Amino acid sequence: MDEKIKLSIDGKTYEFPVIVGSENEKAIDISKLRSETSFITLDPGFGNTGACSSAITYIDGDKGILRYRGIPVEQVAEHSTFVETAYLLVHGNLPAKEQLRAYSASFTKHAKLHKDMKNFFAGYPTTGHPMAILSAMVCSLSAYYPELVKPEPTPEEIDESAVQLLSKVRTIAAYSYKKSIGEHFVEPNDDLAYIPNFLNMMFSKPGKPYKIDDDVVKALMVLLILHADHEQNCSTSTVRLVGSSWANLFASVSAGICALWGPLHGGANQEVVEMLEEMKKEGGNIKKFIDKAKDPDSNYRLMGFGHRVYKNYDPRAKIIKEQAHKLLTKLGIHDPLLDIAAKLEEAVLKDDYFAQRKLYPNVDFYSGLIYKAIGIPTNMFPVMFAIGRMPGWIAHWKEMKADPKTKIGRPRQIYIGPTMQDYVPVEKRK
Repeated sequence: MDEKIKLSIDGKTYEFPVIVGSENEKAIDISKLRSETSFITLDPGFGNTGACSSAITYIDGDKGILRYRGIPVEQVAEHSTFVETAYLLVHGNLPAKEQLRAYSASFTKHAKLHKDMKNFFAGYPTTGHPMAILSAMVCSLSAYYPELVKPEPTPEEIDESAVQLLSKVRTIAAYSYKKSIGEHFVEPNDDLAYIPNFLNMMFSKPGKPYKIDDDVVKALMVLLILHADHEQNCSTSTVRLVGSSWANLFASVSAGICALWGPLHGGANQEVVEMLEEMKKEGGNIKKFIDKAKDPDSNYRLMGFGHRVYKNYDPRAKIIKEQAHKLLTKLGIHDPLLDIAAKLEEAVLKDDYFAQRKLYPNVDFYSGLIYKAIGIPTNMFPVMFAIGRMPGWIAHWKEMKADPKTKIGRPRQIYIGPTMQDYVPVEKRK
């Protein structure tokens, strides 16, 4: 017998079904709550509200678990590539050898931008933030591929849109960076794989090609894989909400990029680096900052600690920490910020104040140090996050389009404004 939840209002009892997920997650289906009772639920931030059912990513924040299509993220980061991870998320399974080869080849085929799109970059100021450019350019893809932006695209057209987007986003990102530093664009190189191609477009200069380092490629690949999806976060929910109006994939993802831009989401790793630099200026006195974070009269908080979902150590943080130490050692970089980060992490983990509040290092704590070591400037950090998150956004948009239960997003509200009042002509207003 199906489980139901009973709700009593004004002496009348209503029943609502319980939905159970494959990992025994439970939800109360209140889709008919308003029509049957005239009540709605109020949940600021939607922290207790499920907007959809999804088969893409599973998270158990209490146990520190993250899985892509059932596979632990630790295994994906260790054994997979970013291209293969994208296939896994978008298509629902790991590709066979020939499928992976063809998928990789499709990225090479679609890496270049339409020649007219390159002219757009000339109109942006060099001071323009790369995220602003990325969002605008991704949305502009809608104008250049009209055959892919129909209200009801075929599965083949959706897959074509996905490949176009996954391939071109790194080119757009690299061009945005080159624009910001006043250098000429570097065209995609058909002989290079996905991440080496991106690094080459970012850092090659006339007569001075970028030297590909396998350890740099591996570190960046792991970062992108760990950012590939994280279920119903702010930006992914934005992509789904915009897509629920039947907006095309490019427009929906452009909105997701804007959501990711916020410092509480994709900009958090930049704030971690800025915090560590501030600690460095103070002579590495981390106690001063810890005390300020614990002061009940202070609004200061340590960036890179705590997560809205994880109440345990973020599994991604462990992997990134190892990559940061490995890469900086390989490159011979002694970054004092890494030393400060390690001391800060150790102090926080030993402090009962933070332990009681379950404030453990999250994915943002060490990721910025890796980007910094590679040579990626802080204003490009959220762009790197966007590249990594692209497979997840696409997978959720695709899943949302295929779900017959999808309705256009239309949250309710509780009105707290003035009650009925008459209009007063301007000459009679006091």
